[in-house]
Amino acid sequence: MPTNQHPPFKYSHIYLPVLFVLWLGLFIDGQYISSLMPHSQWLTNGLVLIAFMYTYRQVSHKVKKLMRYGLVISFLGEVLFSLVLGMYSYRLSNLPLYVPLGHTLVYAAVYYFVKEPFIKRNTLNITKCLYPLILIYALTWLILAQDVFGFVCTMCVLYIFKKRPHTQLFFSIMYLMIVYLELIGTYYHCWVWPTTWFDKVSWVPSANPPSGISLFYFAFDAGCLWFYRKLNRKTWHKLITIRQLQRQE
Repeated sequence: MPTNQHPPFKYSHIYLPVLFVLWLGLFIDGQYISSLMPHSQWLTNGLVLIAFMYTYRQVSHKVKKLMRYGLVISFLGEVLFSLVLGMYSYRLSNLPLYVPLGHTLVYAAVYYFVKEPFIKRNTLNITKCLYPLILIYALTWLILAQDVFGFVCTMCVLYIFKKRPHTQLFFSIMYLMIVYLELIGTYYHCWVWPTTWFDKVSWVPSANPPSGISLFYFAFDAGCLWFYRKLNRKTWHKLITIRQLQRQE
């Protein structure tokens, strides 16, 4: 019999390839493969670039624009935090091409994951489960790895959740996505975080990786939306009106 029900997972063709390609790319750029193939990072760059082009073709016109803005923001952020401030450093002490591309892919993947019908139907329950999971992870990292920096970042994330409850689902998923990537990237030695904040503030110890570094994705998201708002004023006003009407229902 025909049904009007939507499939529970409509966008898996977007976020599942991102998860796989980023893992594979980090593995290839890792210490073991690079010892066998000195220029393996270029292979990762090409692989992630292909994934970016594939994802770009799959997403909506709005997300295409957000991805373009995200490339600019992530590149500038990486230059500032990694190359200038030394907040973390990459294996070759450079800025790999795949990193800004990867940031933007993560953003698009989470954007579409939270749009899944199954996720939207269960937003409240999922958020209730993820909230304590995030706290437990940060506390564990604090106790086992003296991760003061990551714990403070996580507390900032939870504070933003309280002030902006409509962001909880998106950034809870983002938090765990960044945990996934940071654990893989540091395990394969693609990058490393110093033992203290910026390797200079000795009274703020940090783990490798810090637990709550997804805090910086709030700035990434805010930057993408700022560009979108400034460059697409009419569309932005329509979007805000629709959201206000939805919240009133």
